[in-house]
Amino acid sequence: MLATMLVDLDHLLASPIFDANRCSIGFHILHSWYAIAAYFVMVVFRKSRIIAIGLLFHMATDILDCMWI
Repeated sequence: MLATMLVDLDHLLASPIFDANRCSIGFHILHSWYAIAAYFVMVVFRKSRIIAIGLLFHMATDILDCMWI
């Protein structure tokens, strides 16, 4: 589940890379609503379930960060 932190590599494609006032949900490719929907689909399949759960936890924490902005 720690490897799901690699999903943050899509932040390197943004300009600027870090913006304290930017919500990553809906902005970055792997943090898009389509990607989140794909993570929910991945939960169905046994081989990808643990990765999908880690990714969904990651997205949940990022959504919490967006609430503080």
